Amino acid sequence: MNHVAEVLEMPPMRVYEVASFYTMFNRDPVGKYFLQVCTTTPCECSGASEIVKVIEKKLGIKVGGTTKDGLFTLVEVECAGACVNAPVMAVNDDYYEDLTEKSTINIIDALARGEIPKRGPQGGQGDRKCCEPKGKPTSLFLLLSGYEKKKKKILQD
Repeated sequence: MNHVAEVLEMPPMRVYEVASFYTMFNRDPVGKYFLQVCTTTPCECSGASEIVKVIEKKLGIKVGGTTKDGLFTLVEVECAGACVNAPVMAVNDDYYEDLTEKSTINIIDALARGEIPKRGPQGGQGDRKCCEPKGKPTSLFLLLSGYEKKKKKILQD
């Protein structure tokens, strides 16, 4: 980081401030698969703690640890920004959502075999394809038939 400060011609403390504030900057080596489990309120209410426990047990590490083979590092993160699909885990830059204990183990097993699991919703909320709720959308927008009007407009364009 001192080298970065030199190149940018700024005090090293400014570089350290940025690097220590943002969780996406790792100051220490991480495993090939960087498991980042969101544990803020929506994910926590949807079972994030259980997901963390399953991963710890499966990999034999605690939060902040890396497996001996260097494949996996586990951390808890603040809001992954995918609250509607909680609980959520990012593996490197890919999101795995609607996690269950079983789907989490399946993801880890696939990664250990060198496979890339299907990204996105993992079936914890049924068969939805992305973040839409089952059935029709649920919002005040529906009170004025806004959804149907918007849907017709989109289909016409």
